[in-house]
Amino acid sequence: MPERDQTRINERIRVPEVRLIDDEGDQAGIMKIDDALQYAQERDLDLVEVAPEAKPPVCRVLDYSKYKYEQAQKVKAAKKGQQQITIREIKFRPKIAEHDYATKRGHVMRFLLHKDKVKVTIMFRGREVTHPEQGRMILERLAIELAPIGQIDQRPNLDGRNMTMILSPTKEVLGDEITEFEPEDLSAEELEERLAARVEGRRRAAPEPSEEAPAEVEVEVQAEAEPAADGDGEAGGAEEASSGDGEQAPAAAEEPAAG
Repeated sequence: MPERDQTRINERIRVPEVRLIDDEGDQAGIMKIDDALQYAQERDLDLVEVAPEAKPPVCRVLDYSKYKYEQAQKVKAAKKGQQQITIREIKFRPKIAEHDYATKRGHVMRFLLHKDKVKVTIMFRGREVTHPEQGRMILERLAIELAPIGQIDQRPNLDGRNMTMILSPTKEVLGDEITEFEPEDLSAEELEERLAARVEGRRRAAPEPSEEAPAEVEVEVQAEAEPAADGDGEAGGAEEASSGDGEQAPAAAEEPAAG
């Protein structure tokens, strides 16, 4: 059922006086409601309340039917210009066969060219979840092969037994610069090279620790960044550095006393 128009016009405006804006868009001042109605009728136009909360309410003199039509056209044009993005989902298995991978990649490609976002899910079963790198490799491969038409919105993320990644259409697809696409069939060596380049690019883009930070703070940051280091590795180095500072402190304190 269409929403009822709540705008008050002409005799539906029941206030003693209004602030009038004439048909030229100029301020006509405050006048009695009867005078404002007569002003509009003399010009074969409508008196339309545009600011009912004002004191007194503001009314404009205009052709209300034409005004409503123009407003409806503006709303229609705004909706037409909006991009309706739908999220599709494609599911892979970590040990997917090559021809099945190619088929599902085609689905992802078709969705992206249709300007939809795609949620790519790797489903792990049983002990497969102990090897998440297999699923990550499939997602990274897909992102590399479809890079011209799909950009990563959400990097591969393991949640329970599912690993997900979200791809969205590139600006070239959204701007209709790319309407057709044929993915490259990369060899294992080419895929490994491009993957290494992506990892290196992300590493370089990561912020570096501040050079002005104290030595102890730098050692702690490194230890947190690489929690898998052996006990004899960087963590041990941090302990030695702390111990070394502790031994030198008393000697430094005694030196002035000796003088």
